[in-house]
Amino acid sequence: MADLAALIASARGAGGLVALGEFGLDYDRLHFCGRAVQLHSFAAQLRLAATLSPSLPLFLHSRAAHADFVRLLQDAFGARLERLARGGVVHSFTGSADEARELAALGLHLGLNGCSFKTEDNCEVVRGIPLDRLMLETDGPWCEVRPSHYGWRYLVEAQPAPEAGPAGGQQPPGKQQPKKGQKKEPEIPERFKSVKKEKWQEGAMVKGRNEPCSIEHVATIVAGIKGVSVEEVCEAAWANTVKLFGLEA
Repeated sequence: MADLAALIASARGAGGLVALGEFGLDYDRLHFCGRAVQLHSFAAQLRLAATLSPSLPLFLHSRAAHADFVRLLQDAFGARLERLARGGVVHSFTGSADEARELAALGLHLGLNGCSFKTEDNCEVVRGIPLDRLMLETDGPWCEVRPSHYGWRYLVEAQPAPEAGPAGGQQPPGKQQPKKGQKKEPEIPERFKSVKKEKWQEGAMVKGRNEPCSIEHVATIVAGIKGVSVEEVCEAAWANTVKLFGLEA
């Protein structure tokens, strides 16, 4: 912990340090790091965070470990996290509705990305997260929204209706159905060109990689789930981000 404390002090001295993390618990990845080591390390990191003055907001991770995650936070910052002055965000949230309510009641924010929309149950959890407690993220280069995810339907629904064809069909004039063996065009058109990494060019995405610009997909799905405008979701998420990380300054 002495080395970590020195690193934090050095980063603060250089300016630009806005949060502490990512750290937390992940019981779905015990083959990388056992439960006992995770618990010991997370508790020690939280104790260090609690000593910082001025304090920093926390960037946290919790997967399949909710009870231990909350317990260790409360051990370090109080039963209502009253000593966590700057708050925190639990990113890539995939927990239950009850877990979301408990974390929100403790004053924490919940970060949403493609992993938050995998199932219908996931999307129902998102529906119940208050706008003043959510944040948007891509967690690139992973955690993209995939066609197999339940939330993908909200991207499809957000697309403009196709124009009627000459015979009343639902395809624009001149638009032909793909022939057998021909690659089908994606349901969701990408606004940004993607190229192989070996041919990268400025302004293009890397093919097969989740990029920060994909955050518009996250916002669109949240808006669809909640039945509000994308603008309302974005304004709320931006206000939460600015407040938590002290970006006003």
